[in-house]
Amino acid sequence: MDDTGIAWTPSEATRRDANWTAFIAHCGMPDYAVLLARSSADPEWFWRALTGWLGFRFRRPPGRMVDLTDGIAHPRWFQDATANLYDSAVTATLEQDPDRPAVIWQAEAGQEQVWSYAELDRAASHLAAGLRGLGLGPGDVVGIYLPMLPETAAAFLACARLGCIALPLFSGFGPEAVAQRLRLGGARAVITVDGTQRRGERVAMKPVVDAALEDDETVQHVVVLRHTGAEVAMQASRDHWWHDLTCDEAVPPLELPAEHPVLLMYTSGTTGLPKGTVHTHGGLGIKIGQDARLTLDLKPGDRLLWPTDFGWFGGTVTILGSLLAGATLVIAEGNPTHPTPDRLWRLIERHRITHFGTAPTLARMLRRDADALLDRHDLSSLRAFPSSGEAWDRESWRWVMERVGGSRAPILNFSGGTEMCAIVASNILFPQKPASFNGPVPGTGGDIVGADGRSLPPGEIGELVMREACIGTTRGLWRDPGRFHESYWSQIPGLWVQGDLASRDADGFWFLHGRSDDTLKVAGKRIGPTEIEEALLATGTVTEAAAVALPDAVTGNAVACVVVPAPGQAGDAAQVRLLADAASAALGRAFRPKRVVFLRELPRTRSMKVLRRVVRATLAGQPPGDLSSLVNPETIEELARYATTGTED
Repeated sequence: MDDTGIAWTPSEATRRDANWTAFIAHCGMPDYAVLLARSSADPEWFWRALTGWLGFRFRRPPGRMVDLTDGIAHPRWFQDATANLYDSAVTATLEQDPDRPAVIWQAEAGQEQVWSYAELDRAASHLAAGLRGLGLGPGDVVGIYLPMLPETAAAFLACARLGCIALPLFSGFGPEAVAQRLRLGGARAVITVDGTQRRGERVAMKPVVDAALEDDETVQHVVVLRHTGAEVAMQASRDHWWHDLTCDEAVPPLELPAEHPVLLMYTSGTTGLPKGTVHTHGGLGIKIGQDARLTLDLKPGDRLLWPTDFGWFGGTVTILGSLLAGATLVIAEGNPTHPTPDRLWRLIERHRITHFGTAPTLARMLRRDADALLDRHDLSSLRAFPSSGEAWDRESWRWVMERVGGSRAPILNFSGGTEMCAIVASNILFPQKPASFNGPVPGTGGDIVGADGRSLPPGEIGELVMREACIGTTRGLWRDPGRFHESYWSQIPGLWVQGDLASRDADGFWFLHGRSDDTLKVAGKRIGPTEIEEALLATGTVTEAAAVALPDAVTGNAVACVVVPAPGQAGDAAQVRLLADAASAALGRAFRPKRVVFLRELPRTRSMKVLRRVVRATLAGQPPGDLSSLVNPETIEELARYATTGTED
């Protein structure tokens, strides 16, 4: 890192070959700054230029790309246009290079399978024919309860071909969570699997669907993929084996209104029922195309490995983003560090991965368990690290940049959410500081503002917002239009509030500070949890940390930290003092942790997000709320022991 704090600078070759460079030239702009300014001044021009460069295929082109007569909260997209997302995601590459690998899958035990674009197209077409034979068609909601498999991509694409609406379900959900989302979505069918494997153990999935449907009268069909060979009960007339249902009949992708829904994705908040976000063929295709090809710089033939689950928006981004770029998605089914800690390093070397997607929590886990094995593997194929989901601490960011990437591959941070794709992003054209973003993505009007909606100066933490109508934003909330406006547009009138805290420095670099509802306010001072956690991680004595605020009679709130000790650390009173001293020295005595709790691991989702709201509620002795997204719910039982005892370690 140089004297200005810059940790990575693109080479001239990187700038020359970047997709951003090609797009800027396509638009006839002299540089990125001019392009960004014009995208805000003339959104009709920008979205039309982006769609043309991406090669997104409309069957009937739009008269207007966007009509803002009713304001940015209620845009009308793609006037009179028709399309099918499938044309741009699969058919475009199929026509050019049908034998190019679309998906490479590996099981925990090492079995591998490769599907070309032609094979993926055939699987999706045959499944679509079977689904149509069941009477499914445009507007029908189909739940997809599958682990990450080649067939998961085929299931999503089969729905798109037919005009059905895919409803992804996290592969770790239990019956209640599955039942709730199927009921809220009004699903007519579910696509599932006999089971999967995780950490060497069989995990049943079809029985979960059976339990979820015990009182369901809406779901008429269950399609079951035989994957592990486990025996499962099949209900006559309702249940169908995938391989029996599919047929050789060709079902061409239907021509649909470009605003026809293609994805219904539920996202859980801190309170209330899950929110059903709605994404369309045109909106999802163009925005994920923008984020995959520009933000992540994916090119035809690149290979993307990003541990995630189709039940989270990251699964859609990885499957659809790789296809829209003509790239190859590499899937590691199961746990990323099983059967050996270096499983991901082996995959990167074997398949010459160019883009390794990660997140801070995953990076900290790999640093703890697999750092010693890095030097055994050739990772020279890596040229970028896509990253999203949470704020980085600088130590973990630098470990990925320097240790895994050899300081040659940038970390391409982006922040958005299930409700839309990226708002802010790192840019492969520009230098980077540790844990930074380069600024807003064109077409979003991303900004950092105070409670009054005014832009904040450098050094101040505020809300991350959008000032413009974005093509990838959810078209509302499924069957709940009032909640849509209340959730995103009412907090600061006229602005979309994403729920993330952010700041920028004097050099123009942006930084995330965690979720707004994770903010700590102690003795009248406001701070994001990331700053406290970063101070703890910098001691080298813990591998994970979560900072929350708990009620305190003197200061209103006091800092409490839940941490995972590093190997060889005692997790004792001496370590508590060391950690508390580190936070106090870095941030001031007001933020000295009053409690430190040691756990084996933090409560997290399959996409590696740490659920601080669950930590906060459990330590406060309150109901933890929705736990359906947790991959390790046993951590809550362990954490609950500290809720009423006041024990520090």
